[in-house]
Amino acid sequence: MFIRGVLSALMALLMLTSIPASGAAIAEKRVAIAPGLELRVIEAGAREKRPTIVFIPGWSAGADIWRDQIERFDDAYWIISFDPRSQGLSTKTQDGNTPEQRAVDLHALLANEGAHRPVLVAWSQGVQDVAAYVTKYGTRDISGIVLVDAAVSEGANAIAERPQEVASQFRRYDIYLASQEAYLRGMFGAIISKPQAPGFIDQAIATGMKTPASTGISMLVADMFTTDRRAALASMDCPVLIIASGNSSELGAQKAEAEMVKGTRFVQIDDAAHAVFLDQPSHFAAELADFLKELQ
Repeated sequence: MFIRGVLSALMALLMLTSIPASGAAIAEKRVAIAPGLELRVIEAGAREKRPTIVFIPGWSAGADIWRDQIERFDDAYWIISFDPRSQGLSTKTQDGNTPEQRAVDLHALLANEGAHRPVLVAWSQGVQDVAAYVTKYGTRDISGIVLVDAAVSEGANAIAERPQEVASQFRRYDIYLASQEAYLRGMFGAIISKPQAPGFIDQAIATGMKTPASTGISMLVADMFTTDRRAALASMDCPVLIIASGNSSELGAQKAEAEMVKGTRFVQIDDAAHAVFLDQPSHFAAELADFLKELQ
């Protein structure tokens, strides 16, 4: 999935709700998408602006992980970002913490918000969610897809093909269960290589801690080892952009995926870790902007 050497691409990043947007005002709300399930959603820009950009965070992260990119694009686009179920300030559930159910959640959220042919920008675990979305719903209602530094999961095949790597990942899960906070703190050294704003790491850890540890483990197993989602790549018949860190342990797999999906544009961003849009925000934004212009 999104990891392979980078701590299984685990992700637990921040909620900088105290930082004001530099562009259009950001609105925050809770959206009921199913009985007993509310997602915390933030929006920016104006609804009449097209296309809509939907930023999808990674493992245990919140909508605000995309704050910098939201501020870069909210003048020209309608922006939606959200905390997936069991993450951030959204409802915590014992069931449904899988890419397949999060895909259903995403579909319901887009319908509720009236998001017309959005561009889905997904990072890390979010790549699995988009693959599951495409498998279930196709791409007819999607303008474009941006997959950020994660290969689509090969499911249980990974266990047989890379047993030592998988065993190492499961040993890390034991550490996470034993000391969630320490684990999250150590994780950031692997996925972020550039200095961030003061208090960033503490806020990121606080966000990650909102996901119960047992739920976090079930998410990771479902993301990486339960379902082979690679067939979704053949169904991606809309424009696709893959942005990968030059240091990614999944770099080869992401390049191979770009070859598999007709017309896919592949971009490698060097001098960045897994959180490429945090390490190289201007470069990331420029590549995304070019992609969006091509869709118009």
